Amino acid sequence: MISSLASVSNEAKIAENVVIESFSTIYEDVVIGKGTKIHPNVTIYPGTRIGENCEIFPGAVIGVIPQDLKFDGEYTTVEIGNNTKIRECVTIHRGTKDKLKTAIGDNCLLMTYVHVAHDCQIGNNVILASYTGLSGHVEIEDWAILEGKVAAQQFVKIGKHAFIGGASLIRKDVPPFIKAAREPLTFAGVNSVGLRRRGYSDDQVRQIEDIYRILYVQNSNISKGISAVRESISACENREEILAFIESSDKGVIRGMI
Repeated sequence: MISSLASVSNEAKIAENVVIESFSTIYEDVVIGKGTKIHPNVTIYPGTRIGENCEIFPGAVIGVIPQDLKFDGEYTTVEIGNNTKIRECVTIHRGTKDKLKTAIGDNCLLMTYVHVAHDCQIGNNVILASYTGLSGHVEIEDWAILEGKVAAQQFVKIGKHAFIGGASLIRKDVPPFIKAAREPLTFAGVNSVGLRRRGYSDDQVRQIEDIYRILYVQNSNISKGISAVRESISACENREEILAFIESSDKGVIRGMI
């Protein structure tokens, strides 16, 4: 159902069973998948691709050009997966020539007043709580949770299943499976509760805890910690994911507890 009070371009591709309520504006070159609901006063700009069964609440602005002085009008997109909820007054900007798109995966929740800048790449099942702001080029892997008023600097990467405490400033990469808080942002333990909720066994959680104990508690720097992990923890998927994340970090990872 499309309200007669909505403004929907004839060049937008709207699937079946889409609801677009009063005073929303859908520009040309927009694709909206079946079963998605657009509440009143939503603005969706050209280049936006929205999946199936999403819900977008009043005041959201999606697909507007980026706030990047290097942007030169190149064709870029915003791509949103299925079953994602975008709450009131969220803003999501198109990509630039860096990645050519800003991407948000399936089953995500972006709460009120979240800002996602150009070229951010957000995985599946990610939660961004109210007033969180992502600068350009931020990467967030699956199942990460950022509490309210978190601010992420450009180009930082947040690993899967990471949990970031409210009002944190993210200036370095956050490895997978951990909790992080304080100022400056610091390792605050393994996200063991979240991991168990998502099906990780007690043995897997204990192994991840052992890895991070070696990295952040028993060693004075990350390089020594990586060597110690390889010597004392048998090779497994979780070990390799953690070490690969840390070793590939351009900005460096957050510090350990003092």
